Amino acid sequence: MELTADGVVAVVDLDAGGRLASLCVHGHELLVTDRADGVYGWGCYPMVPWAGRVRRGRFRFQDTEVALPLGMPPHAIHGVGVESAWIRTGPTELACDLRDPWPFGGRALQRLDLDGDRLVLGLSVEAEQAMPAMVGWHPWFRRRLDGGGPVELDFVPDAMLTRDDDGIQTGATVPPPPGPWDDCFSGVRQPVGLAWPDVLAVQLRSSCAFWVVYTEPDHAACVEPQSGPPDSFNQTPQVVEPGAPLTHWFEIRWSRGEE
Repeated sequence: MELTADGVVAVVDLDAGGRLASLCVHGHELLVTDRADGVYGWGCYPMVPWAGRVRRGRFRFQDTEVALPLGMPPHAIHGVGVESAWIRTGPTELACDLRDPWPFGGRALQRLDLDGDRLVLGLSVEAEQAMPAMVGWHPWFRRRLDGGGPVELDFVPDAMLTRDDDGIQTGATVPPPPGPWDDCFSGVRQPVGLAWPDVLAVQLRSSCAFWVVYTEPDHAACVEPQSGPPDSFNQTPQVVEPGAPLTHWFEIRWSRGEE
């Protein structure tokens, strides 16, 4: 599936988790497109019906004990949508039925709106029965674009969630330390900025209240809006009911140079 507008090309791979496989802006590919690191390591994919890690792949909801596959042992990670095939339901709409190993059913819906200076991604979860749910996006932005310096991140959060020895957030917060990070943050000032000096600047906005930032890799920077923090299912899950979907959006806006 390909969308175009004023020198911008966005390509969606329906079979690879309905992800944004390429975002080429004025000749510059913004995303990691190399698939060598596996399903979790490229493009920009929707995370649904959870985002981030679930401790040991287990949680309890009402009377149901749930065991999820350990996508990143010893934890479950990033939902089932990333490994599912999506179907095209309209010119810019996609859908994916949430099935095994997700025991609650439901459906995920995506919408992509591309203009000359921005791409807006929408993501919803529809429930068949009361169930916990989260949504989010995992973009892998390239560290370098042709002709420019390494990416510079303008990211100002109020707090960082602490992690325990399992790498799972505890619910406690601390003032954000210097990076590099693989952490979840709250109270993030928007827009979040990414700038490749002398080439392109990007601003990120989202309706999501939490952001995970992963800046440890040498080749990429991941800035991930999420509707809740990792392992919410074991702490304070958001419950989605039939007829009342969980819906969020993520905007990527670009400009030349550092404007």
